Amino acid sequence: MAVMRWDAQRLDAEDPAALPGMPTVRGLLRSVQVPEFPGLTFHEVRSKSALNEVPADSAVPFRWTINPYRGCSHACVYCLRGDTLVLMADGRRKAIVDLRVGDRIVGTERRGTYRHYVTTEVLAQWSTVKRAYRVRLADGTELVASGDHRFLTGRGWKHITGAMAGRERRPHLTTNDELLGLGQSAESLEPCADYRRGYLSGMVRGDAHLKAYRYQRVGRRHGDVHRFRLALADVEALDRAQDYLAAEGVHTDRFLFAPASEERRAMTAIRTSAATSVARIEQLVAWPAVSSDAWRRGFLAGVFDAEGSRSQHVLRVSNADDDMLDRTRAAFTILGFDAVIEDRGLANRVGTVRLRGGLREHLRFIHLVDPAIRRKCSLNGIAVKSDADLRVVEVQDLGLEVPMYDITTGTGDFVANGVVSHNCFARGTHQWLELDTGQDFDSQVVVKTNLVDVLRRELSRRSWQREHVALGTNTDPYQRAEGRYRLMPGVISALAGSGTPFSILTKGTLLRRDLPLLAAAARDVPIGLGVSLAIWDDELHASLEPGVPSPRARLDLVRAIADAGLSCGVFLAPVLPGLTDRVADLDAAVEAIAEAGATGVTVVPLHLRPGAREWFSAWLAREHPALVPRYQQLYRRGAVAAPEYRSWLEQRVAPLLARHGLDRPAGEGARGAGGPAGTSGDGDKDFPAGSLPATRVGAGPTCTRTEPVAEQLPLL
Repeated sequence: MAVMRWDAQRLDAEDPAALPGMPTVRGLLRSVQVPEFPGLTFHEVRSKSALNEVPADSAVPFRWTINPYRGCSHACVYCLRGDTLVLMADGRRKAIVDLRVGDRIVGTERRGTYRHYVTTEVLAQWSTVKRAYRVRLADGTELVASGDHRFLTGRGWKHITGAMAGRERRPHLTTNDELLGLGQSAESLEPCADYRRGYLSGMVRGDAHLKAYRYQRVGRRHGDVHRFRLALADVEALDRAQDYLAAEGVHTDRFLFAPASEERRAMTAIRTSAATSVARIEQLVAWPAVSSDAWRRGFLAGVFDAEGSRSQHVLRVSNADDDMLDRTRAAFTILGFDAVIEDRGLANRVGTVRLRGGLREHLRFIHLVDPAIRRKCSLNGIAVKSDADLRVVEVQDLGLEVPMYDITTGTGDFVANGVVSHNCFARGTHQWLELDTGQDFDSQVVVKTNLVDVLRRELSRRSWQREHVALGTNTDPYQRAEGRYRLMPGVISALAGSGTPFSILTKGTLLRRDLPLLAAAARDVPIGLGVSLAIWDDELHASLEPGVPSPRARLDLVRAIADAGLSCGVFLAPVLPGLTDRVADLDAAVEAIAEAGATGVTVVPLHLRPGAREWFSAWLAREHPALVPRYQQLYRRGAVAAPEYRSWLEQRVAPLLARHGLDRPAGEGARGAGGPAGTSGDGDKDFPAGSLPATRVGAGPTCTRTEPVAEQLPLL
């Protein structure tokens, strides 16, 4: 199916202003942020056209559409306080407010039984203002986030707030839950003079050549020689050592010590032969009479960079000098680590100091001492397991709204203050307007303020043939912005007054406001009203559509439409293969729709167009990995489910529609999966791929959470 990039959806070029991220699009009147819509920015523009013609090669059964808004606030916004520390790919931490697109951070992915830490990338970052809740864990970890934010527990993803029943029912944190992650870590400090000297002591004593000696030379009084050389393959540590020496007045030269070979990396070195410089270095690395914690931190960082390793989940520091081993273990112990000396029985007498306590202690060590060589600090591939006490002790409503931030990542999650945190997913629907695909879809809503005036002018033209116009085909006309701008009453009046038939498809319960106007319009022109309902399982709805009105709220809207004397069809879409296509689930949904007074049902399987496909695939791999091969088979040909699945779904749905009186012909209301009624499917047996003939039935596109009511067929 062709992508609906409406050719006529252009802005007026008279105003020189441009939208943020939209340098080529003109017509901005102003950008507005108002208290009643926290986190949203409305960009008020003047549109050149209101009626948008659908591309000729599109498969949808209408030619014209109207889109009062671009972008949609029906999607979710999770957020954390700006000082929340996010774990970076190199083991460091950065406040979420300071993250930028392209930053490499730690996420997770499921591999068999366990999740594992992996490197991912920040795809988008944005801010909003939300009511704040504090989550306190048994190990002392605290997180401040919005009630909608989700954390990973031993029982799956859970919101901070929710209810056991009613419209707010959703999985939420209680004191019976335990979060997953690493837990509380050490506080990192800025380097000071003691830290710098400690680092140089560990590095120089661990891996440098430092010597002053004298020998007789013919014809000269003496042959005094002063030598300092430090050669490393990791230039980060060499850079730090050279900078710290320079801060103490010691200048060194850099040179290539050994070129790269097939067996080893290239080594770079710094050196000096100045007597005063060598003497100063000897002074800097002398054992202090009294050691501060800052010196110990620096010393451990230096000796770890010089002779430390992390492999097979073990952190070790090796040395052949017993005094160095004793001092290393002592520094570990005084800083609160459990470290032991191991004699490995090697001929060169090299022993090791091993840090015990697993990944949690490794990360605390990394944050406390801040080594320079970051390749040794990676968590990549390590299972998400920890002995940290991450039981939820308290969830407290702080009673105030604060600025909060969120990111979109490649894995769909990240590590915040030591626990695995959910994130929002970027969407692709704003790309053609050059708006950001993550933040802007939810929070940057383009409002065509002059839409009604332009529409009246277009409808009055002699060339207008009064063809059917569909609303809600790209973004929801009854999203939150409509509560402020009230464009739809003018649109409805203009269409009905010109004798133009139209249909509206929405997930927004705000349509209830305009029911009297719609009832009056229905006396003049044919009107089709449709409500989109996707998922009936509350937990699955909370996972996929957390920012959209609940299915029960939308059923109430269907009842209100019926009570107003208007016909209302329902889109049961998308049906998710293996998740919502059981006979019992479909039957319960159709029964509820019939009881609400719907005049018909359109059942359409999941449609995975670019943008939505990537998001849904990541969600599926994380939440239902066993279904991944099945989806790869069903969507092997592109965005639309395989023809045999659509045919199978039609046969499964048809008798259910008939049972509940919703099997009317298309002209009498919304339709079923799309063709003549077939025979029932075989109970809840899995769909037998390739067992039924291919048809076009039920091939219409539907939306996922990322794009509410995007590009759907109208309910006529």
